Amino acid sequence: MVFAYILVSVIAYAIGSVNFSVILSKRLAGFDVREKGSGNAGTTNMLRSVGKGAAALTLILDVSKGLIAILIAYLLGKIVNEANPAILVQLAGFFAVLGHTFPAFFGFKGGKGVATSLGVLLFINPLIGVICLVFGLVVIALTRMVSLGSIMAAILFPVLTIFISYNYIVSGYNYVFFGIAMAVLVIFNHRSNLKRIYSGNENRISFKN
Repeated sequence: MVFAYILVSVIAYAIGSVNFSVILSKRLAGFDVREKGSGNAGTTNMLRSVGKGAAALTLILDVSKGLIAILIAYLLGKIVNEANPAILVQLAGFFAVLGHTFPAFFGFKGGKGVATSLGVLLFINPLIGVICLVFGLVVIALTRMVSLGSIMAAILFPVLTIFISYNYIVSGYNYVFFGIAMAVLVIFNHRSNLKRIYSGNENRISFKN
C-alpha cells in the first residue's frame, strides 16, 4: 500500500518536471524562456516572450500534465485494492504541480503551477475545475492581472470543496486538506507577484493585441 503512494508521487513528480515552456522556447525561439521577461517558465511569460501560438501550446501541454498524472493514479487505484484511491489522486495532483514548480530535469526552476493545477482540478472534479477557471478568468478580465486571477482561483478551490461533496473522480474521502495544500503551493509560487500587487507594480496583460 505504501509503495503505491510512493510510486504515484514519484511518477506524478516526474510528469510535472517535464517543462514544456523551456523545451518549446528553445526549439521555437532559440532561447530559454526563463532568461526572458519575468523569468518564469509558464504560459504568461511564453506569451510575452515567444508569442501566442507557443503560449497556447504550452498551456495545453501543462494542463495535460495534471490530467495524465491523475489518470495514472486513478487507474492504479483500480489495481491496488489496499490503497485508498482518493489519496492516490490527491498525491498525484500535488506532486505533479510540485514537479512543475521544481522540475528535476531543468535545475529545479520551473513555473508557478497554475495550468497543471487546472488539469488536476478538471479531472478530480470537473464542476469545481470549471468554476475556478471561470472565476479566475473573470478576475483576470477585470484586473488584467493573470497572477491575481490565479491566486483567487487557488483560494476558491478549498472553499468549494467544503460545499461541494459530489462529482469527484473518487468519492469517500475529504478533499478540503488537499485543496488547502494546492492553494498554499500556488500562492507560495506567486509570492513575488503578491509583493508587486501590494506595491501597485504588478504586470498587466493587454487584450488589444
